[in-house]
Amino acid sequence: MTSDPEHRLEKEVSDWWRTEIIEMSPGEIRFRGYAIEELIGNISFAQMIWLMLRGELPTKEQSSLLEIALVAGVDHGPQAPSIAIARMSATCGVGLNNAMASALNVLGDVHGGAGEQAVELYTQIIDENTQEVGLRATTESALKRFFETGQKFVPGFGHRFHPVDPRAPRILKLMEDAAQKGVVSGEFVAVASQIEKSLEHIKGKRIPMNIDGATAVVLAELGFPAPLARGIFCLSRSLGILSHAWEQTEQGGRNKGPIPRRFLWAYEGEGHRALSE
Repeated sequence: MTSDPEHRLEKEVSDWWRTEIIEMSPGEIRFRGYAIEELIGNISFAQMIWLMLRGELPTKEQSSLLEIALVAGVDHGPQAPSIAIARMSATCGVGLNNAMASALNVLGDVHGGAGEQAVELYTQIIDENTQEVGLRATTESALKRFFETGQKFVPGFGHRFHPVDPRAPRILKLMEDAAQKGVVSGEFVAVASQIEKSLEHIKGKRIPMNIDGATAVVLAELGFPAPLARGIFCLSRSLGILSHAWEQTEQGGRNKGPIPRRFLWAYEGEGHRALSE
């Protein structure tokens, strides 16, 4: 019979990494209670993501909407810092996992974090909105406060490359359809659309929603907390990162920097001088 101190020690060890995600013993693996052999071949990767993050399997409609966000953000070409870094890393002789890790590590507040910030902004406006004030006035008040803090770019709106991000209107249309069918509430669809209108009113020009703003609508409507919006974007962009790292590996090349070798950077430091001076 196990002594009490031994039992307490065993419990202390097992409780060190407490988890509701995975259960495992010799010959058995279960995720959120489901045996892995039942999941394999029966659920999609999008459903698996939902199960791992939310604890339950999604409905068919929820899974389809999550897949919209996953597909939309996979890649934006080598001019995107994360993709460029993946390709440069691949020319340095590192493995695919190293190239992917290097790229993923730059998905921060400026590049990759706008979806999380957009969810926070949408949620703030919804929380502040009242029937007496109305969504338009609440949105414009929130945006004015945002600009008064000195910030210039509203997360999820505007794009340095696309006059209109081709991904955003398609996503918003799918979300509007889902709202009409009762799959989602439509609250975040309405807020994002109002931000676009209010920005045009405040700035005097159209600043269309971009991919981050659109996927933020999807994830917020599905009930994902704001930090997970960035995490899910990282999952999505990982595919593009892997694709480019592998393509660059296949193409070959050594130590490729951000620009071709015959082009040099602008030096703005001290003029030529001798150490004797």
